[in-house]
Amino acid sequence: MSKKIVYPLEVKLEAIKLRKEGYSVKEIQKLLDIKSESQVYTWWYWYRDGEHHRLSQPIGKQYSNGLGPEGSSPEESSPEESLMIQPSIMANA
Repeated sequence: MSKKIVYPLEVKLEAIKLRKEGYSVKEIQKLLDIKSESQVYTWWYWYRDGEHHRLSQPIGKQYSNGLGPEGSSPEESSPEESLMIQPSIMANA
């Protein structure tokens, strides 16, 4: 059984940026060496639906189950995450 791949936040943000610029999911997958197409779609849907905190949450540590990063909740991490996304991605809207 293979290990799950953990992509850094920078890769996720770059994938979202490229998607906003009109790149196809297949192109993004090849450019950023992402294993699965569905991963790009997942990140895009999280971004589109305003769930920015999910981009930085660890594997298997869902906020809804109270297992997110220590001492954090979506409400607490969302503003700082939004600040990271706003200048780099929203400027390209």
